[in-house]
Amino acid sequence: MFRVSLGEYEVVCQADGLPLIHDRYEREAKLAERFDDAGPDAQSTCFCAVSRRGEAWPYLTITQRYSPDFTVCFYPGLLIVPETQVLFIGAGRRLLAYDLSAPSRLWEDEADTGFWSWSRYGRFVLMAAELELAAWDVNGRKLWSRFVEPPWTYQVEGSSVVVKVEGWQITRVSLAEEQPT
Repeated sequence: MFRVSLGEYEVVCQADGLPLIHDRYEREAKLAERFDDAGPDAQSTCFCAVSRRGEAWPYLTITQRYSPDFTVCFYPGLLIVPETQVLFIGAGRRLLAYDLSAPSRLWEDEADTGFWSWSRYGRFVLMAAELELAAWDVNGRKLWSRFVEPPWTYQVEGSSVVVKVEGWQITRVSLAEEQPT
């Protein structure tokens, strides 16, 4: 388990398993969510708890079984946008976003094959997965999603995302592009 401080937030995370005081964390939280429906191949459980600095107990806990898991290189990840109080979480195929001011869940989505990472670029949040690259705004509104062929990488250049497949095929996507996903 590890603890991260970001602005007014303290986040406790455990990528595989539950903390010894998991039940107490859930009892003290205003919102405690459990996702146990990752399917029969789910072998890992991820736990996150969010509190405000100086508070004794978290006001939001998220516990989820997930697959694929870190034994095949899919590690859970989170990103907090402090100024909009939005939390993005990914583990396995499940993607979640929360309004930390309430707290309340904004949405649940799915990553194609398996979640890799969140990254923030100004007012945009990018999610990388095995077969997908997607963008949200910092308020948690999904802007677009693209299929990508592995192995692939991306980098942000100005207001564009440059996707490179196997180092030779290059696609440019506007960060702000809005279209049905």
